[in-house]
Amino acid sequence: MSESAATERPGWTFLTNHGHVLVCLARDPDLRQRDLSALVGITERAAQVILDDLESSGYLTRERVGRRNRYVLALDRPLRHPLEAAHTVGELVELLAAEPGLEIRNTTR
Repeated sequence: MSESAATERPGWTFLTNHGHVLVCLARDPDLRQRDLSALVGITERAAQVILDDLESSGYLTRERVGRRNRYVLALDRPLRHPLEAAHTVGELVELLAAEPGLEIRNTTR
């Protein structure tokens, strides 16, 4: 596979952008919205809307740390779709946020 093919974003993915945001915040709860949007591949405004969605639905809380936000995930919350409702956000991020040598830092349960 060429280097450019490896770095191109696919036309579709198995997770929604909401799921990608959860995984990114599980890896680094101190991400700035600018960095979060770059990782997910969305605009800063779209990241803000997703963060608002997740917060208003009880899937995360924002804590002010100086001039920055720290995002705490509600890992015990169920996934929203009926097909996945028997599973939690914690299970999702435990599976997807883990990389060899990478610790999940956002572990509030």
